[in-house]
Amino acid sequence: MITATQGVKLTSQCESCGGELIRDVGQFIDRGQLWWGVEAQCQDCPNAWCETDTGPAPEGVRQALLTKHGAARLCLANKDASLVPVLRALREMQDLSLGEARRMAADLKEVGLVGTFVDVAYLAEGLRNRSVTVTITSSPTGPLLNLTEMG
Repeated sequence: MITATQGVKLTSQCESCGGELIRDVGQFIDRGQLWWGVEAQCQDCPNAWCETDTGPAPEGVRQALLTKHGAARLCLANKDASLVPVLRALREMQDLSLGEARRMAADLKEVGLVGTFVDVAYLAEGLRNRSVTVTITSSPTGPLLNLTEMG
């Protein structure tokens, strides 16, 4: 089972006191599940909170990770391999219709899928569990993988 983690610290103005608010945002895989989290604390007042959940990260978390760490690209290692196990894995992991899974599989086969490192590592693990060989590279090329729209 793969473990992947990515995070970034962000600063902004505290809505309670106007002081400096520090937010740690991140995304990770734990025991085969995709997770995201936000921890925030004001440096000047007691304002603080923590939020974490399974599934796709909110767009603000994803964008912060993409901005800080760049995008990762997931590709099929063998472009001639059968797409049947790919379709099965995508449908199981993302709760996609057959048509949605076909479009995603075609993108994966042709140019790859791009997202946060954790997004693509999560999909890679599901595909590898179905004996599909994939590669992950640093690359902004290909359709942007947005798990929020799929799951």
